[in-house]
Amino acid sequence: MRLFVGLGNPGSQYAGNRHNIGFMALDQIASDHGFSPWKNKFQGKVAEGRLGREKVILLKPETFMNRSGQSVRAAMDFYKLDPVDITVFHDELDLAPGRLKCKTGGGHAGHNGLRSIHGHLGDAYARVRLGIGHPGRKELVSGYVLHDFAKADQDWLDDLMRGIGDGAPYLAEGDTGRFMNAVSLRIAPPRSSKSAATPKENTQPKPKEPEAPDTRSALQKLADKFR
Repeated sequence: MRLFVGLGNPGSQYAGNRHNIGFMALDQIASDHGFSPWKNKFQGKVAEGRLGREKVILLKPETFMNRSGQSVRAAMDFYKLDPVDITVFHDELDLAPGRLKCKTGGGHAGHNGLRSIHGHLGDAYARVRLGIGHPGRKELVSGYVLHDFAKADQDWLDDLMRGIGDGAPYLAEGDTGRFMNAVSLRIAPPRSSKSAATPKENTQPKPKEPEAPDTRSALQKLADKFR
């Protein structure tokens, strides 16, 4: 069994925020793979389903970002899981918009949701870092992450979400390489191969047609010579 956790803040006023991209990722997985309806549990929203051969629980904590660890710990204990069975989807300022990276262990880099999870679980869980870009200055970060994605972001955001839905079964089985490849195919699909090139024209010189045999008599040839 796997527990996928998406980080965000509850309430419709936050639904489109950059900080809520983790919630968006879980909504995409639930929709694409026919998960159960969301229900209230573990101080959050929970949906159940299967990804490939794995049973997966999706959890969106509703404790607000800086107390996410409470909800994750409650779910982990209920299902008797270890931190290595948990994957957290979260916004990442240090990645360009639309970029995605997978990571296990390490620090929380000041992310309040991860900081809370670290405090309740330690750092041995996996993360899917979803790039949202950086506003440029530290004092702008809070307003930036709590602001909705711009209309100009919608194309790459849709591609990223679809890629996460496509690759989710690989992630559930622990194959992060194939998961990231599935996302890449949505974000930067390979160019379609060009149609077969038309054959080049035959530039070889055409063979000369054989000349007709000369049937003139010797006298005619001599006469023609002096004409």
